[in-house]
Amino acid sequence: MPPVELILLLLSPVFLICVLLEWRFAVLRQNNWYQWRDTLANAMLALLHQGADMLALLLLMPFFYWLHQFRLFTIELTALNLLLAFILQDFLYYWFHRGSHHIRWLWASHVAHHSSRLMNFSTAFRQSLTYPISGMWVFWLPMILIGYEPLLVFAVVALNLAFQFFVHTQAIGKLGPLEYLFNTPSHHRVHHACNPRYIDRNFAGVLIIWDKLFGTFVAEHANEPCRYGITDDFNSTNPLTITFYEWRRMWQELRSKDRSQSAWQVLLKMPAKLQTSPTEKTSE
Repeated sequence: MPPVELILLLLSPVFLICVLLEWRFAVLRQNNWYQWRDTLANAMLALLHQGADMLALLLLMPFFYWLHQFRLFTIELTALNLLLAFILQDFLYYWFHRGSHHIRWLWASHVAHHSSRLMNFSTAFRQSLTYPISGMWVFWLPMILIGYEPLLVFAVVALNLAFQFFVHTQAIGKLGPLEYLFNTPSHHRVHHACNPRYIDRNFAGVLIIWDKLFGTFVAEHANEPCRYGITDDFNSTNPLTITFYEWRRMWQELRSKDRSQSAWQVLLKMPAKLQTSPTEKTSE
């Protein structure tokens, strides 16, 4: 089993316990954070994503090891090198995540994660099975070329993704000094919000410093609660509809006889994120 799936599988009991505790907390506080259809869709999407990811890594691993022979350095497994790997991977994740909001081909996969109108721990499971197609794995190739062993690279990726589970919640407020260095639930609520001031902000995986360095950081404001979801009039709990929503729209544009853009522009342009309320129907 590839390291990403193995690590996430080992941590799955912790994830499940957190979901149950958050659901119980929401019930006691009479907060409508969970809806069973949405949670079930998230679980189904997680299974589809993990299956596709496992297959892709098994098929691509020979390529990763072939590429590894051209590495610039031979990196020994030390505590310092592990720390550097974690920081480098988090830096690359920032650019993958930012690209996923600005390049439509990548957004076609990533939009599934943002499509829920709810925000809870189970939202972290809401992933797309099409990530291998859109090319998430391409962003980790620099680590392999530098000299990190492929299995180690994907183990670090798994740890980064595991950390991100814990920032998908409304149950935790701001965390004091930790807000300056780390991605936190408050920072990530901003990322999932479709309010105009919050859209396309806070792309951090673990360290929020990248957003602060590259000008994409916005703090959560108490006087403007986050509205979750995407700006399109989309609210489905069908896993296949969620997965192929943007892919289908791209295909329709490519087939249109009236389109004014080239195929490359359709596939790579900035995704349309209209500055409207998610309760209003939008059109392009």
